[in-house]
Amino acid sequence: MILYSTADKTHQVAFKQAILHSLAPNKGLYVPVEIPEIQKGKLEDLLKLPFQEMVVQLTNYWLGNEFTIGQLERLVGDVLDFPAPLIKVTENISSLELWHGPSMAFKDFGARFMASFMSYYWQQQNDSKLTVLVATSGDTGGAVAAGFYNVPSIDVIILYPKGRVSDVQEKQLTTLGNNITALEVDGTFDDCQDMVKAAFSDPRLNAYYNFSSANSINIARLIPQSFYYFEGFKQLDLYDRSCVFCVPSGNFGNLTAGLIAQQMGLPIDRFIAATNLNNTVPRYLQTGRYEPMTSIKTLSNAMDVGKPSNFERIIALFPGFEGLRDLISGHVTTDTKTLACIKKVYEEHGYLLDPHGAVAYDALDNFLSKHDGYAGVLLETAHPCKFLDVMYQVVDRDSVPIPNKVRKLMDRNKVATPITADYSSFYSYLMDQR
Repeated sequence: MILYSTADKTHQVAFKQAILHSLAPNKGLYVPVEIPEIQKGKLEDLLKLPFQEMVVQLTNYWLGNEFTIGQLERLVGDVLDFPAPLIKVTENISSLELWHGPSMAFKDFGARFMASFMSYYWQQQNDSKLTVLVATSGDTGGAVAAGFYNVPSIDVIILYPKGRVSDVQEKQLTTLGNNITALEVDGTFDDCQDMVKAAFSDPRLNAYYNFSSANSINIARLIPQSFYYFEGFKQLDLYDRSCVFCVPSGNFGNLTAGLIAQQMGLPIDRFIAATNLNNTVPRYLQTGRYEPMTSIKTLSNAMDVGKPSNFERIIALFPGFEGLRDLISGHVTTDTKTLACIKKVYEEHGYLLDPHGAVAYDALDNFLSKHDGYAGVLLETAHPCKFLDVMYQVVDRDSVPIPNKVRKLMDRNKVATPITADYSSFYSYLMDQR
């Protein structure tokens, strides 16, 4: 598997280098030179497999020239050992539940896959520590903390915006300790992301650290996220209808993964990029102008991203404004609509959406009201219990199940180091720890 940098197509590396270094030296993102294509007959056979077996086979399409099937079974066979069920909500809308992993968020798929390969590659070549830097708007931090906890030879530093993650999300990323460190940034997710990118390209820090990232800037996060599109499609009963996948979008890694799945051969007819008021990409789809914005705090906090990194990949992989508009619809949902959607869907259909799933439901319901002949799938990206302060505004407390692991988590003490939102604060912290 060969990848090129979005900033310089002549800069090409193997998967091993891309996963260990995350960001290209010229600050570009790594993109596959070629997306493997699955022929129709083989796709039909693939979709008959149980999810874990399908994961091994899909990984083989990407890395089969580097690993045997036996090696891939050892690396990823048990990594995604949790389901991704498709739940029918209405006649035309189904929810692909992606929160059945350890951190109860869709990012468990990418984090656990990445931890397995990153640890394997690093231990093959080096006795020193690898330091994984992570910026989170909510769910990435918990998933990475769980996925990399106690992984040998790897330390993780998570930057999160103060006051902009839920209580459960904060506990997930600040209470593990050991090789997991949390930095509480007095700023936005975009500030956290900018500081991580700056550290990667800082020669002073790179003299002391071996850096990588577990954000979706790392291509190893996107590849496994494409797998659950196959699992969702497999469970979808189309009855000769077209299908549309609606993706609640923040940094746009999830949508990029869906586009990759489609390019591999999965017959998804259309995507909806559903955002909250951080609507940089929906505005682009309307105007053709990409204008990043300062992120706005909303109830769907994991999507509070004004400068989505992966849009750079979308443009590289799927060039042409008109082509993107033919494939992707944009939709923006306010906090008021988010709350109303959670309440309505629960009261009318008995299904509990989290705030991000509610943004997707609102977008999908709007699309289907204007387009006949589609079966709609929304990606339900996190368990509702992670957002109790939001949920309790519109449903009673007994309506939100709280797993025992969350109850135990809330009794643990938060451990986080506060820093300001300027790079010098982050730089000083890292230099002090070297």
